[in-house]
Amino acid sequence: MSYQVLARKWRPHDFESIVGQEHVVAALKHALDENRLHHAYLFTGTRGVGKTTLSRILAKCLNCTGEDGKGGVTSHPCGKCEACRAIDEGRFVDYIEIDAASNRSVEEMTQLLERAMYAPTNARYKVYMIDEVHMLSAHAFNAMLKTLEEPPEYVKFILATTDPQKVPVTVLSRCLQFNLKNMAPAAVASHMQSIMQQEGIPAEPAALEVLSRAARGSMRDGLSLLDQAIAFCAGNVTLEKVRAMLGVMDSDVLCDLTEMVLEGRAKEALDTARKIGLDGVSYTQAVRDWASLMHRIAIVQRVPGAVTDAGSSLERIQKLAGAMTPEEVQLDYQILLQARADMAQAPDEYAGFTMAILRMLAFKPAGFAPGSRVPEKKEPQPALQAEAKPVSAPQPEVPPEAPADIAPPWVDAAPEDPDRGEH
Repeated sequence: MSYQVLARKWRPHDFESIVGQEHVVAALKHALDENRLHHAYLFTGTRGVGKTTLSRILAKCLNCTGEDGKGGVTSHPCGKCEACRAIDEGRFVDYIEIDAASNRSVEEMTQLLERAMYAPTNARYKVYMIDEVHMLSAHAFNAMLKTLEEPPEYVKFILATTDPQKVPVTVLSRCLQFNLKNMAPAAVASHMQSIMQQEGIPAEPAALEVLSRAARGSMRDGLSLLDQAIAFCAGNVTLEKVRAMLGVMDSDVLCDLTEMVLEGRAKEALDTARKIGLDGVSYTQAVRDWASLMHRIAIVQRVPGAVTDAGSSLERIQKLAGAMTPEEVQLDYQILLQARADMAQAPDEYAGFTMAILRMLAFKPAGFAPGSRVPEKKEPQPALQAEAKPVSAPQPEVPPEAPADIAPPWVDAAPEDPDRGEH
């Protein structure tokens, strides 16, 4: 038998096996238990979060007959009746999966709707699953509106899309919409650990954590990377080999580089940057990882106990958080984000990465001596030899008093009496 990839081999077959979508699972189970079934469902979310898987499980719930063949609609499909086994194996006649990317014309949609009018062949409900529904043409959407609003009682529509913004509001209003969340790295890593235990393959938890972060919210991407890691590591999945496979930097190297920038050791920082390239690590990925480190440092500064997933580097992150000011962390974070955006315009990735280092060095806080985080001591100013005398406000000049027998100059002399002396 040919090898089956992990993403297909370990695809969930019931609601209990779904990881990370508890809000959707709870709503669907309650609706099935109370028999409050909608005629059209819309699942939205990024790739690999479980849209197609939920569609198949829902189809099994609607058509399961139980092991004795007398069961009805249920939220716990048996997985053993003919309908459940046929849906899992992809051969159930009344469960039709359609890729809207390759069947997007109005003619193809019209043919599908015409076939939907016929009753199911050997099932309780005929289920149509239209994947990437946003790829349908405008005319195709218009053709399905009436049927989507009032389909036959034995027909259920399940639509799935990664871009709900492109789905017309007239279609959205006719569907019961569920938004599937991106997978948390911890949930992906835990699921990987469970799979590796059942497969009997040894794996380091730290290596699985790196793979789960590289999956970026997609369980399918995570399991594909796990397949690649098993092949690359020849069985034993180790942290060192996973980092080499993904081109991810060791967090200790990033912490060392941050300390070099803080202490002004420019030559050592540039030598480390050159060594990163020789090790085959992508500078773009290095900038991304360095920005993530700054993000964690900022969180530790504000909420010390909030970061718990840093592994062995947590102690060094706490040390850096104490050595840097919050303003310095924010500035370095912005420099790294700008470096990410400038990578495409830089002469090469090495130039873009080293320019980020040089910017951090150029914008170090003023008042710190090169090579240390201790503020420079300023030379004391020489004491003044003599105290300056206080300067009084200028006084208006007052003319001296004139003698009694002399009239002051500003007083006019009395005019001579012409008759004086004749007496």
